[in-house]
Amino acid sequence: VAGVGAVATTIMVVAIYRCYRWNDLKEILLGVVRESSMIMMILAMSFIFTTVMSSLHISQSATAWLVGLDLSKWAALFWIDALLIVVGFFLPPAATVLMITPLLLPVLRALGFDLIWFGINMTIIMEMGLIHPPLGLNLFVIQGIAPDIPIKQLMWSTVPFLALSLLLITVMSVFPQIALWL
Repeated sequence: VAGVGAVATTIMVVAIYRCYRWNDLKEILLGVVRESSMIMMILAMSFIFTTVMSSLHISQSATAWLVGLDLSKWAALFWIDALLIVVGFFLPPAATVLMITPLLLPVLRALGFDLIWFGINMTIIMEMGLIHPPLGLNLFVIQGIAPDIPIKQLMWSTVPFLALSLLLITVMSVFPQIALWL
């Protein structure tokens, strides 16, 4: 599906923007290669990170430490969500899932959380990471599309979306059936 989307997008670029010359397409394709290489390196390094963490028993030790803190289930969830928000400042969602989830899953199981529910919770938090400053990827995408809008204005315009996302996570925590009814 991604390949079909990429080919269709290339056809649209050629048709709409009249990028028939190789120099125009070459610049676009080089940008795609750079971005794809960066994403693949992040994924590869996160796999290595996860393997090393497991081999050195860091994941297991971190789980034992977090469970040993004797926090309530909801206090632990609050701090886990806060960690995910901070991680979202710096890492894209794919890297977050690959690097942080192996550390969190044993803790979540020990605390008795439904892992499907937490996956939905984590997805919402990662989407927040794509729009919140300082490194929200979507802010820079929008800045590239509409360069006349100052980045500061874009950052402030995300506040209602961040507030609604936090409200959704809170409501979902109180009523987990919202996420699980399907």
